[in-house]
Amino acid sequence: MIPRATYRLQFHKDFTFADAASLSDYFAALGVSHIYASPILAARAGSQHGYDVIDPERINPELGGEDGFRAMAAAFQANGLGIILDIVPNHMAVGQADNRRWLDLLAGGRDSPSAEWFDVDWEAPGLENRIFAPFLDGEPHALWEKGDLALVWDECLGQWAFAYYGHRFPLRTEDQKPQTVTGWAEAESLLARQHFVLADWREADRRINWRRFFDITDLAGIRVENPAVFDAVHAKTLALYGEGLIDGVRVDHVDGLADPTAYCRKLHQRLSALRPNPYLVVEKILASHERLPEAWPVQGTTGYDAMNLISALQHADDQGALEILWRGISGRALSFDEEEILARREILDTKFVAQSDAAVRAFARAGGNATKDDLGNVITALRCYRGYATGKPDTPGPGACLSKALDRAQALRPLFEADSDDPPLCEALRRFHQLSAPVAAKAVEDTAFYRYGRLLSRNDVGFDPRRTFLSPADFHASVLTRAKALPHAMLTTATHDHKRGEDARARLAVLSARPGAWTELIRAAPSSSEVHPTDTYMLYQTLVGAWAGEPDAAFAGRIESWCRKYLREAKLRSCWQNPDTGYEDLFCRFGRSLILGEKQAAFRTRLATFIDAITPLAEVNSLVQTVLRYTLPGVPDLYQGAEFMDFSMVDPDNRRPVDYRARQKALYADRAPENIDDLKQRVIANLLHARRDHPDFWRDAGYQPVPAPAGLMAFRRQYGAQSLYVIARCNGADLPDHQMGIAQSGTDLLSGDRIAAGEVSSLNLFAAWPARAIFTDNVTAATASSGNFQFGPAF
Repeated sequence: MIPRATYRLQFHKDFTFADAASLSDYFAALGVSHIYASPILAARAGSQHGYDVIDPERINPELGGEDGFRAMAAAFQANGLGIILDIVPNHMAVGQADNRRWLDLLAGGRDSPSAEWFDVDWEAPGLENRIFAPFLDGEPHALWEKGDLALVWDECLGQWAFAYYGHRFPLRTEDQKPQTVTGWAEAESLLARQHFVLADWREADRRINWRRFFDITDLAGIRVENPAVFDAVHAKTLALYGEGLIDGVRVDHVDGLADPTAYCRKLHQRLSALRPNPYLVVEKILASHERLPEAWPVQGTTGYDAMNLISALQHADDQGALEILWRGISGRALSFDEEEILARREILDTKFVAQSDAAVRAFARAGGNATKDDLGNVITALRCYRGYATGKPDTPGPGACLSKALDRAQALRPLFEADSDDPPLCEALRRFHQLSAPVAAKAVEDTAFYRYGRLLSRNDVGFDPRRTFLSPADFHASVLTRAKALPHAMLTTATHDHKRGEDARARLAVLSARPGAWTELIRAAPSSSEVHPTDTYMLYQTLVGAWAGEPDAAFAGRIESWCRKYLREAKLRSCWQNPDTGYEDLFCRFGRSLILGEKQAAFRTRLATFIDAITPLAEVNSLVQTVLRYTLPGVPDLYQGAEFMDFSMVDPDNRRPVDYRARQKALYADRAPENIDDLKQRVIANLLHARRDHPDFWRDAGYQPVPAPAGLMAFRRQYGAQSLYVIARCNGADLPDHQMGIAQSGTDLLSGDRIAAGEVSSLNLFAAWPARAIFTDNVTAATASSGNFQFGPAF
């Protein structure tokens, strides 16, 4: 079934199934049809997100377990709500002592039944038939002498194991009655016989011989392409779908899989065999020139592409002044494309050394003469996450994006174009794609986005900072393409992965329309001789985006957390692996002084005055993006809590607890909206109720661009005798007065106003509302064919 609209919830031990069930009447009153749930399968204890799964065959007990999930599903169903479930087929949490399959692998090695689960390169030089285990903070000998590494009998495991704090490394079966081990010589001898090699975590990037999720060593890639692994990973999900407890699935990080096309086909087939018409979407970052492969039997993506389009529409065309300001402050004359190239090469050469070496060896076994430089040149030249060539008879080929990158290494091209079904070739191509995708993610989202600071509202997941502006005409063209190919893909403007909240982006977008005032503020802003100007400028943009009310110590703490994450992700003056805490402390103190310091009181006043001045346009952007999310073709998703204004920063800030009591009070209040939070929630509820009352229209209505004057965009949707005309402000432009002719009366879904046919001034139409969504019915054949929302002679 196709959801009308979803509401994303992030489950964890402090927000459980019972908590969600208690809010079911609120979600129903708001008007959504489905709860879009974060992963619910058993994850590492204390997980705040659920993506660190340790057992996919049972529901997480910290969330309420199977009984709690069933009770929640029953509460939802009683209120007319279904569930779309986020699943994690790409990786599992490893290390520690909680993943029995990982522990079995360590104990049994290549002969373990769990060996088929993990993507281990058993032929890696120097590690033949052994698993590299880089979970120590130091060398094994030194840690043994300190007493941090020890041999213990683990009652929970029921076997002997080397122990390092919470980690357990089980011994081989044949070593389960070890002789007394008193010194390092005996311990070293025993370790040498095991199926694992203990090492310092800092050695992972260079020596690891198994695939990770990105560069995270406690998340191991799994081989879901193996039928037995697929069955185990999806058993619980398929059972829930078969029982009608969930209505669809969101696939996390589909680009991490060996063969996404085959995976999507298989999952769709298995779901459809249980119940027809499953709703299946994939988390997929699409490049601006990229389309989701047509062979995938999915409804579409989770909506990053829509978020990018809506955001770009709200930016002004001429950002030359911001470019000049950025280059002058940062001293970096690099374009974003150059930053991406630099970051891709750097990430490949530092974080994925071992995986890159393994791919080169795989191509050599396939008969190719590709060098490591050849491989690096292709990945560096890519402007998408990956290709889908498999080497099998039904291979889709390299595709336009990868084909262009292969121009940098012609020796590789024949391999990507082959369809010989040769196992070594298929393995080489698999390794390439499962390398290029994480390199893209780490280089673009987690590096270049933190280095290139012309305007941070254009640096978000799925965005292309090269394209700062989207005209209404280009916006319409993109929406038409998306609607034709994937009419039921998700529409979102906020996610658990976003770099900044939807309303923070909407506010920052105003800077593109007011570069002079922004430049003037920055030129007079405080600086520190101890803090790099680039960092200061990134901080000022973050303050503008996140500022909400009177700053206090809590806000200062949130900013300090952002400061450290920003520096470590940028990898210029600090990093995660070897943080420069001294510089981080300086930067944090500078940020705190801006928010709380007495000497910066005058600046805070100027900053608050500037934010007050751009707030009217920022709120226009916020409400317009909300209207577009609920009126464009697709399934709109609302991220938890974002029915009020969302000025959050990157995770974990965007996963803070939601005050549902305040949201319930506002929704149930029988009064006019009193503030922007109330107004945003009211707009959402009104549009959701319209979707609820006319489900066929919103599911099946087409999309037709309507010409509009500068500063406005408009479109028409029609299905049968019903039509909707949406007209909205865009690009931060001042709104000149235009005479507009409305040929047929209708009801504005936002305000409830009746809009009469006739001539109307654009200034009057938009005096109180930045957008109008005029819903009409009983459209006659004449007006349906000619259109009934027109601009008069003034245009």
